[in-house]
Amino acid sequence: MEELFLQILRRIADKMPGLSLIDEDYGQLETQEDTYPVTFPCVLVGNITTDWEQRTPSSQRGTSQFTVRLAIDCYADTYVGSGTEEAITERLTMAHTLFAALNGYASGSGMSPLLRVQSKDYTAPHGIKVYQMVFRFRQTEDC
Repeated sequence: MEELFLQILRRIADKMPGLSLIDEDYGQLETQEDTYPVTFPCVLVGNITTDWEQRTPSSQRGTSQFTVRLAIDCYADTYVGSGTEEAITERLTMAHTLFAALNGYASGSGMSPLLRVQSKDYTAPHGIKVYQMVFRFRQTEDC
C-alpha cells in the first residue's frame, strides 16, 4: 500500500505541475495553528480505508478508497460583472484536470484502475475553496 500511495502522489505531480504542494492529508486545512505552511493551490491525499477478504491462507483482496482534496485560495471577486468571473472556470478546470489524472489510473502493481465514486466541493475558512473526490480501487496483497 505504501508504494501505491507514493505512486498516486507522483501521478498528480506529473499531471499537475502547477500545484504549489502535493502531500499526505493529515488535517492541514483544519488546523487552527499556523505551524504548517500550506501553500495554494495544493492537493492533499488521505483517509485511506480498505475492506479485506481472505483469498488463500497467504493472500487477501481488498477494496480501498481514499480522498483527494484540491484546495485553492480565492482572492478574486467572482460575482457577475466583476470582470474576474473566469476564476470560477479556472478552478473548475483544475478540479477536472485532477479527476482526469486519477480516474482510470492503475500503477500495474496489483491494483485495479482508480474510479471516482464521489465528489463534492465546499468552502473552508479564510477564502479557501475545496474540491473533494473519493476514488476506489481493488488490490491483492500477499503475506
